[in-house]
Amino acid sequence: MIELIQFPWSPFCIVARRILDYARARYKMVNIPNDDRSLVWRLTRARYYQVPIIRDGKQVIFELGDETQVVAKYLDGKFQLGLFPHKLDGVQRIIWRYIENEVEGFGFKLNDIHWQEFVPKAGAAGFVRHKERKFGRGCLDQWREQQPQLLAGLTRALIPFEEMLLAHPFLLEDRPRFLDFDLYGILGNFLYSGHYELPAEHTRLGEWYARMDRI
Repeated sequence: MIELIQFPWSPFCIVARRILDYARARYKMVNIPNDDRSLVWRLTRARYYQVPIIRDGKQVIFELGDETQVVAKYLDGKFQLGLFPHKLDGVQRIIWRYIENEVEGFGFKLNDIHWQEFVPKAGAAGFVRHKERKFGRGCLDQWREQQPQLLAGLTRALIPFEEMLLAHPFLLEDRPRFLDFDLYGILGNFLYSGHYELPAEHTRLGEWYARMDRI
């Protein structure tokens, strides 16, 4: 059985989970503490420390860089899902960079404001240390103060996707491709705390998100 090693709130773990569900695959989720990556380090033979990773029998699958989609492409190939057709290679590569930079840059900060509600107390110091080493001391408090501006920024960043849904039920075509799962994961992270809803003005995006929940 496939094992998905993850943090439940990670946007990229949500992407992997949704692809596995779409494939109707049997899999086991292994949640690890945010401050203890020893399992990941061991399984990847000291080559990687982030999540998600996939263990499929003797194979361990993980990303090779910030802009790779090794996990998603492995699952796509294994289950023949058609998420990466060659005709869309360039388009998907351009847009997933936008999703994972512009959209995720607002979404994860808004979710992390509420980190104390989903990070176990035992992992609190490690979570804060990880964030502050990357984004600066007091970053979580700063994001809380900037919440209105971050929400406005996220709403603006989602405008292209609302427009893309004018012509299709999914972002690029009449069926989901990788971009749909990628955006779903980033928005799933934004919504994880339960304190937010998708911007009300993006009605087509709201319908698309519900559609992605059902497929």
